Amino acid sequence: MSSGYAMTEPNTAAANGNHTAVGTEVNGNNSGSLHNEKHAANGNGTIAHQAPQYHAQGYSLKRQLTAGGHLADDDLIAIGNAHRRIANPLPLGVFGFSTTTLLLSLYNVEAAGVQVPNAILSYALVFGGGAQYLAGLWEFACGNTFGATVFCSFGLFWWGFSMILIPFFGITGTYNGRPGVYATGSPFAGEEADAIGLYLWIWFGITTVYLIASLRGSVALFALIFALWITFILLGLHYYLDNHTLKIAGGAWGIITAAFGFYLGTASMLTKNNSYFTLPVISLAPKSQR
Repeated sequence: MSSGYAMTEPNTAAANGNHTAVGTEVNGNNSGSLHNEKHAANGNGTIAHQAPQYHAQGYSLKRQLTAGGHLADDDLIAIGNAHRRIANPLPLGVFGFSTTTLLLSLYNVEAAGVQVPNAILSYALVFGGGAQYLAGLWEFACGNTFGATVFCSFGLFWWGFSMILIPFFGITGTYNGRPGVYATGSPFAGEEADAIGLYLWIWFGITTVYLIASLRGSVALFALIFALWITFILLGLHYYLDNHTLKIAGGAWGIITAAFGFYLGTASMLTKNNSYFTLPVISLAPKSQR
């Protein structure tokens, strides 16, 4: 196990596949200081799905299986999870997010003189949107609530952002001779900046929740979400205040966000089993739970 946990199989209680629930020992002296848990699914102290026990550093941790047969995994994203029955979807999701964020941020800092960001659609629809959303669904299968929520949310964020730029949806531009709500010449064209600014401010609020939820994850994860949090603040202010400097600053922080994301994805992909070296993510969890 790359996370340092040793795994043992539970005792089988009956031929029907039920397993006896085991006690949770957290202090290493087998006294069960919390209590010896009995999960009574059918009144006799047995459950249909019992995961293996994990033993490390003088304590044991019991995990349950999801309906799909995977070990329930509520560890925060970027904490080593080598007990998955399917491949780790984290690198795919983080790389999809980071690549799309990097390209849009380069447009925001006006790299190569690009002023119109519509080419971002090639990433936002497929890699940042589609691949990241799929990674979120796979995290659901792993039982990782945090990872699933974050990946699905930001996959849908990129799809929603794409809709703003695609004339077919009637928001901006002109499609089939019909101008969008905020197209040039529309009586509502002046509301475009405020509308997009509000869109980004709401995502700033959502990111605040994820930032708080990451406090027991890892330094790499927290740094990524914090940089994204700052990015949303700056870009939201840019649209509200029409301040060009804030746009450049938001783009710069977006590049920093992408860099943290690439580091996080790489650190999650390089394990002792497939690489000659690994990258630290620096767990923020209490020492007794690492």
